Amino acid sequence: MSSSVERSNPAAWAAFWFALAGLVLMPIPLFIGLIVGGALSIIAAILAVIALFKGLARNGKGIAPVVFAAIFIALTWGGISVGGGTVW
Repeated sequence: MSSSVERSNPAAWAAFWFALAGLVLMPIPLFIGLIVGGALSIIAAILAVIALFKGLARNGKGIAPVVFAAIFIALTWGGISVGGGTVW
């Protein structure tokens, strides 16, 4: 009697890694960080919303990476709003 229960949330982990990459690449100067880091954080935000709905539909499984992704996204957008990726 084996039950194939999917325990992870792939969209949540994708959002986590995209958000982390956006946060790490955001400080690159000369608008490279703004374009690359900003684009990755936008993709991560879309994936985080998808993963949040998938996690809530499965009684909260896989929500932790979404929370960390949201924190990384907020830090990236905060850094961009004070000039990260443009003049640093």
